[in-house]
Amino acid sequence: MHRPYHPYHPYRLYRSRPFRLAACAAALALSAACTTADGKDAPATDGADSVRAPKADAVFDYQLGGPYAPDDAVQAVSRDRSAEPAKGLYNVCYVNAFQTQPGDAITWWKKKHPDLLLKDDGGSLVVDDDWEEPLLDISTSAKRRELMDVVGPWIDGCAKSGFDAVEPDNLDSYERSDDLLKPEHAAAFAKLLAERAHSRGLAIAQKNTTDLLPERGRIGFDFAVVEECAAYKECGDFADAYDDKVFAVEYTRKDYGNACDAWGSRLSITLRDRDVSPKGAKGYVFAQC
Repeated sequence: MHRPYHPYHPYRLYRSRPFRLAACAAALALSAACTTADGKDAPATDGADSVRAPKADAVFDYQLGGPYAPDDAVQAVSRDRSAEPAKGLYNVCYVNAFQTQPGDAITWWKKKHPDLLLKDDGGSLVVDDDWEEPLLDISTSAKRRELMDVVGPWIDGCAKSGFDAVEPDNLDSYERSDDLLKPEHAAAFAKLLAERAHSRGLAIAQKNTTDLLPERGRIGFDFAVVEECAAYKECGDFADAYDDKVFAVEYTRKDYGNACDAWGSRLSITLRDRDVSPKGAKGYVFAQC
C-alpha cells in the first residue's frame, strides 16, 4: 500500500502493522545511547520483583504516531521511546530492536557498527524491502552481546523516563532474513532484552509472532502487544499464553468488530487508524471495547 510521507509521523506498515521511523535517528549520528538528556544509564533495580505487568483488559491507546492527551477512559498507552510517558497511566515504551531505520540511522550504523548489520554471502545488506530497513545481525552470541551495547541503553532510557514496560519491535525479522536468521536467534536476543528490561524494573511485551509463544517463559515476556490478531486469527493464542494480558490493536472496523465480539470480554481491544495518527490529525481513529 502506498503511503504519502508525513513530516510529523513518518510511520509505515509491515504486514499491515505500524512501526516507527526513529525520532532520535539524527541523534544516532552523535551517540549510540540516544537515551536521556544527561547521557546516564538508568540505575539497576532489584530485578523482576519490581516489574509491574499491565492488568488484563485495561483500556489501551496506541500512540506511536505522536503523543497526545488520552481519552479519560484510557488506562495504558504505548509511545515511542523519544516521547514522555502519560501521567498516571501504564506506559509502554516502543523500541525498534531488531531492525534499523532508513536515512540517517543507516549511515550511523554503517559508520559505527557495520558488522552488526546483517549481510548476505555477497556482502550486501539484508533489507526489509517493503520499508528499506536493514536487519540487525543477531546470528551469534557475540553479535547479540554487542548489539546490547546499543539497544540496552535505549531500554535504560525508557526506565529513566518513567515508563512501566518496553515493547521491542520486529521480533519476527528472521522471516525477512533470507533464512540467515532463525527463530532461535530472535529468542536469544529477546532474552537479553528481557533481562535488561527486568533489571531496570520494566515489564517486557512480546510483539506479535505466534511462532515464539512456546518460548515466552524462557525469554521472559510478561504480556503481549498484538496487531491484527482478529485478522490473523491469533487472539486466542495470545490470550491463553498471557492470561489475557494482551493489548490487541486492529486497523479495520470489521476486524475490530470481530475482535470485540469474540474477545472483548477478556482482552483490551483497540481500533486505530493505520498511520496511528495523533489526535486532531487527518485520519485519526480511536475506539476501544
